[in-house]
Amino acid sequence: MAKLYFRYGAVGSAKSLNLLAVAHNYTNQGKRVVVVKPSFDTRFGEREVASRAGLSRQADVVIGDEGILDFEPFEGAQCILVDEAQFLSATAVDQLRTMTRRMNIPVICYGLRTDFRTRAFPGSLRLLELADSIEELKTTCAFCNRKAVFNLKHLDGKATLAGPSKQLGAEELYFGVCHEHYMEQLGLDDLRAVVDQRECDLES
Repeated sequence: MAKLYFRYGAVGSAKSLNLLAVAHNYTNQGKRVVVVKPSFDTRFGEREVASRAGLSRQADVVIGDEGILDFEPFEGAQCILVDEAQFLSATAVDQLRTMTRRMNIPVICYGLRTDFRTRAFPGSLRLLELADSIEELKTTCAFCNRKAVFNLKHLDGKATLAGPSKQLGAEELYFGVCHEHYMEQLGLDDLRAVVDQRECDLES
C-alpha cells in the first residue's frame, strides 16, 4: 500500500519549492503527478502554486472548505502532492489517506504544523495522526541561527497574537522563529498567555 507523507516546517522552510521540485522530477520522468491545493489559499491566484524562489505551476485539483474529493481526477497518477495542507479539513485528509489504500497512490502533503499561537491547524493535526511518514523541513530563525520552530505574526513591525488563526500572508506578515525569539518578540514569560489570547478570540 502507498504511504501518506507529511512534510512540515515553519514559514520560510521552502515547502512549496520542495513540492515543485518533486513535481518536476516526476514529470521529467514521464510520470503523472497531481498537484493539489486548498481553495482558501488565494495568495497567488485560485489555482497557482508558487514558491518564494519564483517557481510556480497550476494546481490540478483545488479542494474546497467542505473537503469532499472526487477520486476520478486522481486515476492513473503516480503521486499526489498537496500544498498548504494545514488549510485542509480533517475530512479531506481522511480521504487522501483512503486514496493511498484504495488507489495505491502515494500522497505527499506540505504545510505548517502550527499557527502563530503555536496551536496545530486542523489539517495538520489530522496529518500528524494519520501519516506514515512525518518529516520536518528546517529553516533558521529570522533573528538568530537556531532552528525556527514557531511562526511569529507581526503587524507594522510589532509582534502580535491578534487576528484569526487562518490568515494568508508571507514575509510581510509572518516570520519563522525559534522559541526564545518567539517569547522575546511577544514580550512573554509563559506560553499560557498565548493560550489565553486564543481562548479570548474564540469566545468573542
